[in-house]
Amino acid sequence: MLRKVISYGFVVAAMAGALVFGALVFGAPKKATPAELNLTDLDGKKVHLKDLRGKIVVVNFWATWCGPCKEEMPVFVELEKKWAAKGVTFIGASLDDKKTQKNIPEFVKKYQIDFPVWTGTSGDDLFKLGMGEAVPDTAFVDTDGVVLLRVQGEIHRAELEERLEWMTGDRSKPSPKPLLHNLP
Repeated sequence: MLRKVISYGFVVAAMAGALVFGALVFGAPKKATPAELNLTDLDGKKVHLKDLRGKIVVVNFWATWCGPCKEEMPVFVELEKKWAAKGVTFIGASLDDKKTQKNIPEFVKKYQIDFPVWTGTSGDDLFKLGMGEAVPDTAFVDTDGVVLLRVQGEIHRAELEERLEWMTGDRSKPSPKPLLHNLP
């Protein structure tokens, strides 16, 4: 009997030691890093995603030449009106380059975009945020500035609303799929 107690004691001590060793070697689980995005608004003013900390933010990456972007933009415009009242901030981040940036004002007018539009987004920005290589893409950013949910490709109304409801509601419920691929 004493041997069993000593054996169990040894096993428990070994397991505790392994946990401590693992924490020292591999570190404690790291908190997600806040997203960084530094662009320019349509008035030429520098804008920063970090300035929106404390708010839930939906960043939609699009371009004037992108067909699926044109398809989904009316949904963003409509739902921004509903969700802004619930404290959600929408940002449209254009990937138009210097040649096509001249088309942004016409695009904004055509789709009646009332939320802020930022320019100067690059493929590097998409990569840093884990978005992929194509547009449209949508990032859902929590109040700490961390991207919690991503949609690669055209987002559909139900997918957008499901993510907004989870971001603004009871997060003890299961999260929507953290990365949704809607690309062909």
